[in-house]
Amino acid sequence: MRCCTRLLDLLLRGVLLAWLCIATAHAQGVSVGKAELRAGEEGYQLSVDYDVNLTYVVQQALSRGIPLYFVAEFSVVRSRWYWLDDEVFRSEQVTKLSYNVLTRQYRLSRGALFQNFATLESVLRLLSRQSSTVIPADALAEDGNYIAAARLRLDAGQLPRLLQVNALTGKDWTLDSDWYRWVVRPVAPTGENRTE
Repeated sequence: MRCCTRLLDLLLRGVLLAWLCIATAHAQGVSVGKAELRAGEEGYQLSVDYDVNLTYVVQQALSRGIPLYFVAEFSVVRSRWYWLDDEVFRSEQVTKLSYNVLTRQYRLSRGALFQNFATLESVLRLLSRQSSTVIPADALAEDGNYIAAARLRLDAGQLPRLLQVNALTGKDWTLDSDWYRWVVRPVAPTGENRTE
């Protein structure tokens, strides 16, 4: 009887350890939380909220001053039954995430604009909110159905050369949400938001 309880105890510990490893691996990476098409005065805009969780290796590289470049990609496609899909919009934005060891501040920059943060959580919160450039109102017909797609990924090609080899061979550097697609139906651009 004692042997059976010991075996059952070991089995339960093994299952718990396996579940914990899977939950930890699932928590790291990039995934989509919410995606929507917003209507504004100038046109439309795709807005996506991501869940960004850096792996331990990426966090260590960032804490040692290695900048990370994230690429947000957006596209809108009109499906056609008689021919190939028609891409009506494509946009790409690069965001640089860096850490200054001397000032102990994180910096998020896009083009010439930048903002400093005291904690990693606060900078990841802003990085997780991505929006496309403005889609002209005449690019989307109000009566049409479109397929919007969005993706956020770490650009391994911007890493230092020695880390690029590790990024190609290791899963620790793979931070990619994959393409997330949803159907959008434009409304007149009056400032209303439309979520799908």
